[in-house]
Formats: sequence, structure tokens, C-alpha cells
Amino acid sequence: DSRRVLEAVILLFRETLRIVRFCASSLFKPIFLAGKPLEDCLGVVAFSLPMAGVVVVFDFDKTIIDVDSDDWVIDGLGLTERFNELLHTMPWNCLMDKLLGELNEQGRTIEDIAACLKSIPLHPQIISAIKSAYSLGCDLRVVSDANMFYIETILKHHELFDCFSEINTNPSYVDDNGRLSIVPYHDFHTSVHGCALCPPNMCKGLIIDRIRASTMKDSTAAKKFIYLGDGRGDYCPALKLDESDKVLPRKDYPLWNLIQKNPQLIRAEIHAWCNAAELEETLVQLIHANTSDSIAADRKNLSALSSHHEALVLHPLPVQQ
Repeated sequence: DSRRVLEAVILLFRETLRIVRFCASSLFKPIFLAGKPLEDCLGVVAFSLPMAGVVVVFDFDKTIIDVDSDDWVIDGLGLTERFNELLHTMPWNCLMDKLLGELNEQGRTIEDIAACLKSIPLHPQIISAIKSAYSLGCDLRVVSDANMFYIETILKHHELFDCFSEINTNPSYVDDNGRLSIVPYHDFHTSVHGCALCPPNMCKGLIIDRIRASTMKDSTAAKKFIYLGDGRGDYCPALKLDESDKVLPRKDYPLWNLIQKNPQLIRAEIHAWCNAAELEETLVQLIHANTSDSIAADRKNLSALSSHHEALVLHPLPVQQ
């Protein structure tokens, strides 16, 4: 009857509107080929194809960069011996903050620290992997136990900062005397996060829970997660991932070794990588695979709704004589 026809039309309209909104959310992101904007290669303005919601979460040290940023600054600015003296006397964040204070007392400026950070090499295939994931419509986040000044300085230096929607790390600030200070992400002096797997200043698993909750609140469909990391602190978030998610541990690093002890504890698909080339290849393949699955599912849903609608409207309503 007419009511059934109307219901079918409304369902079809809602599904079409959902897909239009989904497409519009990533329509105007630039495409990168081999790390270069497509318009640089073709001389035209290009836009990415829409894709299903994927959140790609990167650790920073020894994942995006191939070194530990704290160690790089300590060694580069001549504090290795002092670091070794204090290593076992206080928590890591407190130690880093103390050493930064001593750098300031020695006359080292924030510009000296920034120059040291900018000298950290970043592999070209890491750059192209990040730009490719961004141009394909993924939501990129950083979850790192480094600090905001280090991460922001390095990402901006390589023109990657705007690819990320959120940086979750230990806050940092520069005071009136030019001294860089670091404070813990979780203030363990006033409260504890309660996770036995993570250091007192940061539970990455809690951060993943918050990100997932926020993406579910802002979207009609659940987002799929891809998590890339290397360290012990990345094990807790790996345990938080679902069956539809992917975890990319760096092979022969602490996260990989922890997973290998009992892989059954990890619900997500496990895809190991060793170097920048493998990271890029694996990440882009997984994103493309998810894109194909999402497009196929949307087409199937639309086809079913369209067929149902056509079947209903082909039967004319009786006309009263």
C-alpha cells in the first residue's frame, strides 16, 4: 500500500544521505603520489576518493622517526653522562624535565633544542605513507610518550603536522625564561590511571578507549582502527583493539615480542613490519582493502534498498471508481 511505498522511499533517502555525508567528509583532501601532491605531478587540482572511516594511530619514537627523540636531544646537546647518573633516581618524565632545566641553566635555548630535533632523519617512505593515508581519507592520530614540543617541531619541519587530527602526548610549555618544561599526560602525583601494563604518566589503552568513544559519538558507523607501534607502552592499546581492527607491531621490538608470547590475546589482525618500506606497503594495502570492502558493502545495501523500492512501486494502488 502507499504506506509501505513511503517507508521504502524514506529508507532509501536516509541511506543515500548517509553515503553523501560520508563522501563529503573526505572529498577535498589532496591526493599524494610518492609523497608529492598529485597536482604537482599533473598540473591540476586533485581530490581524493571517499572511503570508509578508518582511524590510523601512530606511535612516534621508533615508529614515525627511527630513533628515540629524548635520547637524540640528550646525546645531541651533551647530557649523556648526566643522564646516566640520574637514570634510576626518578621517573622518566621527571628525569627529562630536570635535564631540560639543566640545559636552560647552561644557556641552551629553545632554538637549540628545535635545531637538534630538526636534525632527526625521517625516512621518505614514512613521509609518503602518512601523506597517502591522509589523502585516502583516514583520520590520523598520534599517541606517544614523547612530548608535544618534540613531536610538533618534527612534524612541522617535514610538513606533516596538518595531516594529523590529534596529538596525544605529554604536554610541554616554554616559560618566560625560555625553559622548556614537560608534564605527564596523566598526573600521577594527584591520581593514578590504574593500568599495570603502562608507565604511571600515560596509559595508551585509555587514550584508545577515549578516541574510539569520540569517533562513535560523531559517526553513524563504527570506525576501524589501525595501530602502529613498537614499544612496551603500545601493548595495552593493542589489547584494546577489536576483530575488525589491525595492529602493526615493529618486528623484533618490545611490542612484537610481547604479542608473540601469547598472540591469542590480541583480537585484531597482526601485520608486522621491519622498516619504512614495509610500513608504507602494509599500511596502504590495508587502507585500500578496507576501502574496497566498504564500497562493496555500501553498493550492496543500496542495491537491496533500490530493489525493494522498485518492487513496491511497480504495483499500482487500486483506483476507486
